[in-house]
Amino acid sequence: MLPLPLTLLSLLIPLTTSAAISAQASSDKLRGVLPARRDLYTPTNAGTWKCLSGDKEIAWSKVNDDFCDCPDGSDEPGTSACKNSSFYCVNEGHEGATISSSRVNDGLCEKECCDGSDEPEGVCPNVCEEVGKEHRQRVEAEMKIRRTVRREGAKIRSTYVAFAEKEKRRIEASIVSIKAELEAKRKEENHAKILLDHAESMSQASLAYKQKSPLYQSLTKHSAALKSLQDQHKKLQAREQALADVLRNLKQGYNPNYQDMAVLEAVKGWDALNPEAVAEGKAAEEKVAEGTEAAPATPPTPAPVEESKWDEAAVNQLLREDHVSLLLQHDAHISDEEPSTEGNAFDLESYVPDALYPSYENARTQVVGWLTKLGVVRENNQSSEGMVTSARDRHNTAVNQLRNIERKLSDEEQAITKIFNPNWFGKDGAWKKLEGLCLSKDTGEYTYEVCLFGQAMQKANKGGGNHSLGKFSSWNKTAPVGSPEYYSRQVYTGGAQCWNGPQRSITVDLVCGTENTLIDVSEPEKCEYRVTGTTPALCTLETAGTAGIREEKAKDEL
Repeated sequence: MLPLPLTLLSLLIPLTTSAAISAQASSDKLRGVLPARRDLYTPTNAGTWKCLSGDKEIAWSKVNDDFCDCPDGSDEPGTSACKNSSFYCVNEGHEGATISSSRVNDGLCEKECCDGSDEPEGVCPNVCEEVGKEHRQRVEAEMKIRRTVRREGAKIRSTYVAFAEKEKRRIEASIVSIKAELEAKRKEENHAKILLDHAESMSQASLAYKQKSPLYQSLTKHSAALKSLQDQHKKLQAREQALADVLRNLKQGYNPNYQDMAVLEAVKGWDALNPEAVAEGKAAEEKVAEGTEAAPATPPTPAPVEESKWDEAAVNQLLREDHVSLLLQHDAHISDEEPSTEGNAFDLESYVPDALYPSYENARTQVVGWLTKLGVVRENNQSSEGMVTSARDRHNTAVNQLRNIERKLSDEEQAITKIFNPNWFGKDGAWKKLEGLCLSKDTGEYTYEVCLFGQAMQKANKGGGNHSLGKFSSWNKTAPVGSPEYYSRQVYTGGAQCWNGPQRSITVDLVCGTENTLIDVSEPEKCEYRVTGTTPALCTLETAGTAGIREEKAKDEL
């Protein structure tokens, strides 16, 4: 290879030196600039540069010249001239970091800038290799722990999923059993209703027959007569009151100087009927004569005549008596109260099909009648009302049992729809195992208790009342249904009213862990609480795989 001419060498040396100086100058301009923003630090053809805020244009030479020219401080990313700016440390061998520009060139070696780039060259040593190595080892250890926790948690979670499958089979079997029991209870209730209808019809027929008895007929006639006498008595009372008013008015207007024998006899008759009024009148006249008291304007009202014990209230009570009830009570009174043997000897009606029951009842009546006449069994003295009461009690019992079975079936059917519902226990049912599990956290003054999918409480440790923090209302509404983020938060609302504030509520934020536990409780807003905790239910295999990819990616970036 031939040597270059001396003239050519003399031309190349200045060009090389100029390129090196230009590269150094460009490097100085980009000192402290975030990698994502380096493209923004490019001068125009005219040698100017516009502030990142876009409101001012300066000469490119003024960038990183240790004088703040831009209002947003973007022209001094590598100096401390602009207090509102920031400085980026590259930290090769470790992780890049950002610090405030006020900490640049202050003579202190910042921990965040392990490469010492925040200070002039030679002031701070570059320890990024050692720091990065320690950091990677620490991150690796933490990742290892998290992987271990996630694997163990995933194993526990798999038992939750198995529990959900088992619970589904149990509820399905329970529903089949309940439906069979429900069908039997419906037949039992229907049969009891037939017996009740029959007893009521028999009772009505028996009652109609008993109402034809001389005793009942006499009772009704006496009642009608008493009612008629009461009406006549009221009319006579009214007439007597009218006549008394006439005589009272005559007495008040009577003039002794007027010699009318008819009037005189009427007044004497009034006085004879009211001797007490006459005595009071004479006493008043004597006081008037003595001048001690004025004469009364009207004579006093006569005292009522004392009535016998059969006053109007007693007569009304007697008229209100229910003759049918009296008839049944009489029937029960004269009947033999010893228990009948028919219930034990002939309790076959529960086994008779409904369609055959009328024929069975007729045959039973005939057979029992023959046996009674022959003296084999005692006559059934149970009243018709007692039979109706017994049948009604039996029917009510059957109805109550039927309603209980129906409610039980409804509860089981609702429970099975929730197991694999993403809005409840997840598509694989892993959260079913935790239904009703109560977790608590003692904070000293209070103990916070959250019963998953139930109610949350705030309990005072040193006296005072307990307060409801609400009932489970939803998962994390800000995340897609069924995603890990969706199940990472439970919301409990509708708690006790806070004094001068809202109803109490609590948000439960959960992460993957090997235990179901609460870690911390806070109150970011008045009566709005937040609790953090761990649960194996969030340790899914999908989460573990995604986390592993993120960890490997992080290693590559380091």
